Amino acid sequence: MRHNYFVVTLVALSLLNVMTEANKVCQRGPPGLNGQQGIPGRDGRDGRDGKWTPGASGPPGLKGDRGPPGIPGQSPVINWKQCAWKKSEDKDNGLIKECIFRKKQTSTALRVFYGGNLRIDCQNCCKRWYFTFNGAECQGPLPIDGIFYTRIHNDIHRHRHIEGYCTNIPAGQVRVGFWVGNCKGQGRNADAHSGWNSVSRIVIEEVPPQQT
Repeated sequence: MRHNYFVVTLVALSLLNVMTEANKVCQRGPPGLNGQQGIPGRDGRDGRDGKWTPGASGPPGLKGDRGPPGIPGQSPVINWKQCAWKKSEDKDNGLIKECIFRKKQTSTALRVFYGGNLRIDCQNCCKRWYFTFNGAECQGPLPIDGIFYTRIHNDIHRHRHIEGYCTNIPAGQVRVGFWVGNCKGQGRNADAHSGWNSVSRIVIEEVPPQQT
């Protein structure tokens, strides 16, 4: 009986010794170093379209300040006039036709032209056709005229065009006249003819001032 007790005691001590040694082996060591960062993964698939509805309208904004005055503009409607006639005028000097025009602004200019048949019939002579504004030739900047000279006697009738711009004319009624006279430095009163067998016309147009 004593022998069996001794054996059991010996076995128990042996097991206790084994467990003690096992506990020594299984003790936790210190934490290890962090590993290297891994490679980023691939992008995920696109998500499905979400549902949305328009938001409510916001309240009206505050009224802004009044802006500065704009630059005065020109009227989109052109102010112009035509005076046309059919008359064979044998006058050598004087007024051929007067056309009344109503100018709207002082700062604008007038563009005028004459279109019609003119001729001189003489030898070594000259005649001058020109415009006047309220009885005076244009001074802004220079007169509007056309001269015709012939060296030999030649009764040729041709269509002529005389055109120009005149500034410094006040707003209001303007009497635009078309005249015939002698050339400067030519004392001889040559034979002139205007409007033979055709329509003559004066065209007047109010235009913006020229650029500076």
